[in-house]
Amino acid sequence: MKNLRILFILFISIFTWLPSSGQAFFWVGFTDKNDTPYSLSFPEEFLSERSIERRENQNIPIDSLDLPPNQYYIQQVLNLEASFVHSSKWLNGVTVFAQNDSFQADALTLPFVREVVYTKPGSTRKSAINKFADPMSPGEMLGIDTVLYGSSVFQVGQLNGQFLHNQDFKGQKMHIAVLDAGFYRANQYSAFDSLWANNQILGVKDFVDEDFDVFEMHYHGMSVLSIMGGNVPGELIGTAPEASYWLLRSEDIGSEYLIEEDNWVVAAEYADSVGADIINSSLGYFQFDDPSMNHTYEDMDGKTTRVTQAANIAASRGMLVFSSAGNEGNDIGWKYIIAPSDGDSVIGVGAVNSDGVPAPFTSYGPASDGDVKPNVSAVGWNTTVQLSSGIISHGNGTSYSSPVMAGAAACLWQANPHAAAVQVKNAIEESAHLYNNPDSLLGYGIPDMKIADQILKTSLLERWEDEGAWLVYPNPVTDYLVLQKKTNIITDELELAFYTLDGRLIRKDIKPDASKIMLTDLTSIPPGILILQIISGDAVQAVKIYKSY
Repeated sequence: MKNLRILFILFISIFTWLPSSGQAFFWVGFTDKNDTPYSLSFPEEFLSERSIERRENQNIPIDSLDLPPNQYYIQQVLNLEASFVHSSKWLNGVTVFAQNDSFQADALTLPFVREVVYTKPGSTRKSAINKFADPMSPGEMLGIDTVLYGSSVFQVGQLNGQFLHNQDFKGQKMHIAVLDAGFYRANQYSAFDSLWANNQILGVKDFVDEDFDVFEMHYHGMSVLSIMGGNVPGELIGTAPEASYWLLRSEDIGSEYLIEEDNWVVAAEYADSVGADIINSSLGYFQFDDPSMNHTYEDMDGKTTRVTQAANIAASRGMLVFSSAGNEGNDIGWKYIIAPSDGDSVIGVGAVNSDGVPAPFTSYGPASDGDVKPNVSAVGWNTTVQLSSGIISHGNGTSYSSPVMAGAAACLWQANPHAAAVQVKNAIEESAHLYNNPDSLLGYGIPDMKIADQILKTSLLERWEDEGAWLVYPNPVTDYLVLQKKTNIITDELELAFYTLDGRLIRKDIKPDASKIMLTDLTSIPPGILILQIISGDAVQAVKIYKSY
């Protein structure tokens, strides 16, 4: 009798693990977007004004990837006893919850369906995978006497982020989308008081279950947000404390199935559509509760997984996409980077400590096609963060190095507003200390924001030096400077900024636009070769100025 009872319990446990008959989630990919009611001539119907401006500023055309999928196709799929979950315009398909055994076969008979992929069972048990547990690492963070940054001085200072902060480039007017598992008490903890007080939280959306409260879900996204946007003087200053943030939940902490990649895709599309400049994704995928869904290292080639394809498309829309490289460095069965950090256009971020030593857990590159991965590295070993307990302390993981880097990039881009996203990405990589000799743990190494800023300003100077709309004299200059316009075009105002050759801002003026402008009281500007940046509307000109004694 005892043996029968054991067999019965075993049978019940196996039965409850299997999905309910005929009930499961599927991704359905379409062949085309024919007969869509949307038009590329009217992008405002499916993109925000800010999203359109981002494309225009970087000369990125709006194309068929931006068009929503065909609603008729979606309805035909739903007619097969399925309910709508969400749809993707970039990958052209829909995620549905199907309720009959024949759904997959029936859907494949539709002439516009190219693939049907099983992504999650209808019922699940608690996942055995804890992807957000802090990886173990030896040692404690060294102390430092600081007034403002507290122990967060390491993660800001290692990137030379204070070079930008000291010039008041702290992320103002930059929009960052945070894709994560939840933002537990981010609406309560004091680290985020200034974000709420200054309306820097732009919006919140849940792509897993819209009935949930993201501020009562998992803590991980809250800790990630604190690394960028936290502001507790003397304890924690984020790398972009004055940026604005979208809080987007795409990760279901209760289980790990392929559907979460599709959640990520639609969250990234949402970030694009509302006009985000940067995506930080401290999420990654390679192993699932259903082993048949697992990725292989060969899949980490920068273009294969759906989440990586979408991350590359996000970058092609003019956004910077940062993704954690992964915490699998100690995993004998894997050890490699995870998707979407492998993306060709994604900035995968590895982890180091405050001394630049690779964290023992940081995932190895390169991508399986040989591309340098991770791209760069930042502090992810003893990172200063807001914890779920309410205290500010330290945490480990490439989940934390990615937002350190994303926030710094927001400040860098703010300091160089006319740079394209790909130029900012390239400057970050080129500024890193291993750029000429990248390795499999740190990639191009640890970036330097001062050098990256200089790279961008030098590139801007080369681009505009012979194409300017302004004649600037006298040169050399002593106490005054005249700007004479070569055209009759007048805008509302001009921004005139003087920089040293190493990128340090030393003076900024805002003037009403006119055919001739005189700048006076220049005796206080230090002597030497300077760069005068003239910003007029969408045009920018950089002029080399020699300031005499």
